[in-house]
Amino acid sequence: MGTGSRARGLVVKTLLLIGGAVLLKRLTKSTTRWDHARIVGNSLTGQKFSMEQASRAPDNYFNFRMLTCPAAEIVDGSKALYCEQAFWRTPQKPFRQRFNMVKPCPKELKCDVEVSSYAIRDVEEYKNFCDRPKDQRPLPEEVLGDIGEHLTTIYLKRCERGKRCLYEGSTPPGGFPNSWNGATYCTSELAILKNNEIHTWDRGYDEDGNQVWGAKEGPYEFKPVPASSFNDTFSPLDFPPQQSMEKRIQGSFVLQD
Repeated sequence: MGTGSRARGLVVKTLLLIGGAVLLKRLTKSTTRWDHARIVGNSLTGQKFSMEQASRAPDNYFNFRMLTCPAAEIVDGSKALYCEQAFWRTPQKPFRQRFNMVKPCPKELKCDVEVSSYAIRDVEEYKNFCDRPKDQRPLPEEVLGDIGEHLTTIYLKRCERGKRCLYEGSTPPGGFPNSWNGATYCTSELAILKNNEIHTWDRGYDEDGNQVWGAKEGPYEFKPVPASSFNDTFSPLDFPPQQSMEKRIQGSFVLQD
């Protein structure tokens, strides 16, 4: 009797140990390459503003709205996101429209997620894409046909413990070709932070390495902002004299080509 009880007890302990090991394995299972891509894609999606930054440094930054939403899924499983940027007071008039492709980095590269930016063949067709009802948007198969010229690719890595960011990365050394405002190439940096905050820093350089467009003081900081926050006084940030605005925006951001 005692021997049987001890045997049953040993079996129970063994099962508990095995069950605990299985549970621990599930809890500590490493994040897959596609999990990283999904996290980055979800973080990029939504409506975000540079309002706080524009309030702190109105001479260097505008209060922009960035709006991103899913547009299509590619055959290889990567997501095509539509992204547009506008002054927050005139969201119906975006000055920058892009498709962003989000997918895992190739295994031979030392990164986790790549985010590639593409031009749109007919930008007028996509204005306010995310604000429209789904039955009034171009269909996914139309989206795939409207993906235009490749512009940049940013390679993201998970951030080290203790840093504010979740992922961060940039374009490769030397950037990508760009001809806007006298540039010969451009570079981009991207950081994904907690609470769906993102930091972006796009800059253009001429053949001598002089910066000819883009923010100079640091990246734009886009944060999700409740609608109630727009009761603040921001009109001076968004409606300077036209000539002044054109001059400032060349040093702060890049308009739609």
